[in-house]
Amino acid sequence: MDIDRFRNSSAGQIIRVGQGETAYWAFVPHPLPPALPLDAELVRTLSDADRALGELAGLGRAMPNPHLLIGPFLRREAVLSSCIEGTQADITDLYAYEAGQLAFPGLKPPPSEADVREVLNYVRALEYGLERVKTLPVSVRLVRELHERLMEGVRGEQATPGEFRHSQNWIGRPGCTLNDADYVPPPVREMHEALDAFEKYLYSENDHPPLVRLAFIHYQFEAIHPFLDGNGRIGRLLLSLLLVNWKLLPLPLLYLSAYFEGHRQDYYDLLLAVSERAAWHEWLAFFLRGVAEQAWDAVVRAKQLQDLQLEWRRRLQATPRTSALLLQLVDELFQAPVITVPEVQRLLGVTHRSANQMVTRLVRESILHPVPGRARNRQFRAQEILKTLVEDKQ
Repeated sequence: MDIDRFRNSSAGQIIRVGQGETAYWAFVPHPLPPALPLDAELVRTLSDADRALGELAGLGRAMPNPHLLIGPFLRREAVLSSCIEGTQADITDLYAYEAGQLAFPGLKPPPSEADVREVLNYVRALEYGLERVKTLPVSVRLVRELHERLMEGVRGEQATPGEFRHSQNWIGRPGCTLNDADYVPPPVREMHEALDAFEKYLYSENDHPPLVRLAFIHYQFEAIHPFLDGNGRIGRLLLSLLLVNWKLLPLPLLYLSAYFEGHRQDYYDLLLAVSERAAWHEWLAFFLRGVAEQAWDAVVRAKQLQDLQLEWRRRLQATPRTSALLLQLVDELFQAPVITVPEVQRLLGVTHRSANQMVTRLVRESILHPVPGRARNRQFRAQEILKTLVEDKQ
């Protein structure tokens, strides 16, 4: 680690660890919050973010069934947060895997099952967290519980799922050592002290606006880097939990991984710049722009999905003898846009014959589309839902 880059930073201190040839330098971030006045530029950026977040919160409260959006938005976040860490699975791969098939034959090379499992673990960890915060505040204990679910049965499982690291880690190009790493987080003893201060900040009263606090918290967790693997995903997952836990949103509808993935190098560079030279202003401006951008993006996608649901219902109800079960199946597609006849049978509690008839009807209406390449155990896709989730809204 180039200590000259960190020597004069007010965000933390560098410390010498060990002796002799095995000695190295590490960075220990100071407890939050930093002394940072909000200038006019940051106030305007914060105002834009608050306005966009308020629009999304209002939409979530006004929609008759906003829970239809939670599953799709959560899975989109899981894919993009995992993509930042190098996985190759997309949202269609994830839905196909959940429906019992890893890939669509003939459409593209399949991702590794390990990649898809990592994405699915992110979904499971976030679902667990959203339920757990109803009884346990966001805390160091919850962070460990999330990590245990994130790392279960996937690459990195050897990195002690659910346990904070017992050894030094570092960040840098592949193959680098402690001494030539870009960043070395706090040693184990200082890491635990930093985590204690981090948790106290989570619980403390603070004069900074909530979105500014979120930016502080995200940097601080990444700077502490308390796990051997999975730190980035847990740090991004915490943002989604805190937005709901602090009642900034009524439901988990905002996720920032799409923004971080779209500006990946800036994301990494600005986190490092806070450690190196206390570049809080630049990091906050970047973070708040991301909140505004992704909130408006979520509003657009939510309205498109809502319009799609209403249009499909109107189309089906215009035909005599449309059953309530068929309309229920349309709603279920927003939770499972890749589906099979047996899955329809299970979801609706109907016979295989009835399930097949309903799927056939939705294919005829161009709501579902058969996945090519399988004569048996056929899968069907709601392509317009998948398109709405993945296409660029900028």
